[in-house]
Amino acid sequence: MKTATTTKDELMQKAESDMQKLIQDIGLTDREKLAVTCRILFDKGHDSGLAGQITCRGEQPDTFLTQRFGLGFDEVTAENLIAVDQDLTPLDGEGMPNPANRFHTWIYKEHPDVNCIIHTHPTYIAALSMLEVPLVISHMDTSCLYNDCSFVKDWPGVPVGNEEGKLISKALGDNRTVFLAHHGQLVTGKTIEEACNLAVLIERAARLQLLAMAGGEVKPLPHEPAQEAHDWVSTDKRNKVNFAYYVRQALKNHQDCI
Repeated sequence: MKTATTTKDELMQKAESDMQKLIQDIGLTDREKLAVTCRILFDKGHDSGLAGQITCRGEQPDTFLTQRFGLGFDEVTAENLIAVDQDLTPLDGEGMPNPANRFHTWIYKEHPDVNCIIHTHPTYIAALSMLEVPLVISHMDTSCLYNDCSFVKDWPGVPVGNEEGKLISKALGDNRTVFLAHHGQLVTGKTIEEACNLAVLIERAARLQLLAMAGGEVKPLPHEPAQEAHDWVSTDKRNKVNFAYYVRQALKNHQDCI
């Protein structure tokens, strides 16, 4: 066994290098990635009628792609996504975005590294939000959220005003995700792949927390291994590999979206 004396750091570096060399990225446009993400989220419990929005930065400055208001996540396709400006005005003059997209514009304005935002009200997130307790990351499967999720305890009401945009954007801080009491969740990503993965995992984290709370007190993760796990699963390549799996799952039933 040649690697019997190889250090953990060396093994981790080799695994990352092998992923880069041996696993090809999927060839989808941003429109296609955004549309498939909607179907992924629909299948994984993020559907809540017309509540929730997904956006990504557009090709032109200060523009972004989003779903048309009136369509559920299971109806979004690459073709029916619309491009809007910072005032939520459709650039092609057709359809309209969800008015709550206004707080997305504030996040894009204040966080230049963010290229995709997903906000939803999935069941377990919504249920946990009713308890006014922060999301607790206490399992390795959800470690990419460790020390990376802000908490907004006070519900500001329907987030269609600039006030809510400023509040949520500020609450995000240096984190990638926000847990909103009496509301839902918001995740951001440098890529669509990253945001999709975080959205799936934040709902799983809420589900695990509710199940664990029913059995006793949730115990915290030790900081150093938790941070190590966070960083290990948060690389760009890992996000792309994981997203590709979700895409294959979704396209078995939703080939029409692209």
